[in-house]
Amino acid sequence: MDIWQIGNTGVRNPMRIQDALRVYAESPLIGKIRGVGGSIAFMDLLCEKHVLHNEPGKDDSGSYGRKFRFVFNANGFTYDVVSRKRGLLQEDFGCVDAITPFGKAFLEAETIPAVQECFLRASSVPMKPLSDGRTFSPLRWTLAILIEVGKRTGSADLSFIEFAVFVQTTDPSHDIESVVNRILKFRAGRKDAKAKKKFDANYYAGLKNEYCKNVKNFREYGDMNIRYLKATGIVRARGHGIALVTEKRTLAEKLAAVQVSNLPEADRLKALYKCPTLPTDDLDVAKEVLVETESLLESRHISFQIDHRRLVTPQDVNNARSKLEVLLAQDSEEIFAKEQKCKWSEIADYMDLVMHNGGKKVYDDEYGIEVPKEEASAYLEWSVWRAFLAMNTLHNKPYNVRRFKIDQDFLPVCTAPGNGPDLIAEYANTVVVIEVTLSTNSRQEAMEGEPVRRHVADLVTRYPGKNVYGLFIANKIDTNTAETFRNGVWYTKDDVKMNLNIVPFTLSQFKDYFVSLFKTGHYGHGEIVDLISACGDYRKHCDAPSWKTAISKGVLSAIVQNNEGNVAEFQNAHEDMLEAAGVAMPQAGDEFTLSQEASLMAD
Repeated sequence: MDIWQIGNTGVRNPMRIQDALRVYAESPLIGKIRGVGGSIAFMDLLCEKHVLHNEPGKDDSGSYGRKFRFVFNANGFTYDVVSRKRGLLQEDFGCVDAITPFGKAFLEAETIPAVQECFLRASSVPMKPLSDGRTFSPLRWTLAILIEVGKRTGSADLSFIEFAVFVQTTDPSHDIESVVNRILKFRAGRKDAKAKKKFDANYYAGLKNEYCKNVKNFREYGDMNIRYLKATGIVRARGHGIALVTEKRTLAEKLAAVQVSNLPEADRLKALYKCPTLPTDDLDVAKEVLVETESLLESRHISFQIDHRRLVTPQDVNNARSKLEVLLAQDSEEIFAKEQKCKWSEIADYMDLVMHNGGKKVYDDEYGIEVPKEEASAYLEWSVWRAFLAMNTLHNKPYNVRRFKIDQDFLPVCTAPGNGPDLIAEYANTVVVIEVTLSTNSRQEAMEGEPVRRHVADLVTRYPGKNVYGLFIANKIDTNTAETFRNGVWYTKDDVKMNLNIVPFTLSQFKDYFVSLFKTGHYGHGEIVDLISACGDYRKHCDAPSWKTAISKGVLSAIVQNNEGNVAEFQNAHEDMLEAAGVAMPQAGDEFTLSQEASLMAD
């Protein structure tokens, strides 16, 4: 038994590959990233451009530079070294590590579906060797198994352990019916097991006689392979496992129908580097998939208009389908947004993981959450986005609230681009401009002070009829950052002075207040706006250290009001804080936490 691998465990999130390739394509390092020196130079550049977040001096071998080069080569985005021993000549392909035509197309993909299609094309090429000299595509093999499971059970999905043990260890040299028989036998045994976690552990342990390497590879490679399979957009998450994307079943069946290749390596490489084909490049297949997508929109009562008379080429048809898929994705995201008020506890747990710079939380045998350390910044934006969706009073659509990209499972792909705020929450009479960061040191003010004020000022101009607040969230608020926001001054190009209302919260404060809303059922009426406004008022009587303390007490005061079930009283609660600020403001540096709530109430 062996395990095939699609990607690289050093690049666990394939959706970061495009950003890394763009950095490479715009650098002077083209063709110069091999060897330790080249790998280090590329890794350092990725860190400088914030694609990587390595600790300085932790990696002196340039391993991440080497791993990104590997995934560039493997997906056909750059030319790999070819073997003369196998009768291949480098000059028949292209300069080593130069960007291929397919790589250039990948860089031009501007939407998540377009990026996913590139991964789908790359993964459909049969590059993995079989023992008889033919080659196969792990994606096509996985799709074939999912389809067969769907025929047998009515649901084309696999749990994580089913994929890890039975799919990534087999290939088209195995009989697919026998593989699916083993999956369903395992599924039945697990269903009858009283302790499923123990059942899984015992099953993994029992594979030691069949697998000569470390058994933990089943989980490690399984997680990586599933991430790369999901990046194609043709499968999606189902718990920890995967399921076939409903609207792409026809395409999946066409791909699964061809499992192995007898083509020479040179032909397969040329196809990969040029731009691999898909069944939807054929006009009839493209039309068939379009009709399938139209039917799904109709079943959801989503309005759309397509003039089939104008669809002459496969590209015409696929472009029309892409537009429909955007409508489907938006509808799905609106459904997702409505569900968030029931997910508040999970959202709070994600915030906890972000506070610890990543980690996992397991709820039971089937359900758990994870924040990868290298993606903590993206998950910070994402968890705050979900929190605002959960509070359920937004006037703008969920996909207009966020500025970062998400995948088909609504997970974050990357952080928001730097030419605007991270989130924009619109209410009836108010707009909240939300900026988040993981930076906590003295560089925080230098990195965030100017952009945050500029973004808030831009939104003040964009929404002249509404109150515009800025909400800045970080694990720790540097006092210099607080001072910049306390002054809140911005000058336009015409030297017109703008007084901005930007309030800094720690992530802990935001999370605790968010949780108190849902524990007591006091959400959905814009209370967060009242809290931001109240804490903004405290600045008039404070210097920066005292303002931070006043915000801390203001948040706790709001939490107390929520826990007492008397939200209406909070409308005037900040007036007491203002009076207290004028009479006996707490000393700078005082700390207030929820554990001191009783003391606060006594005061």
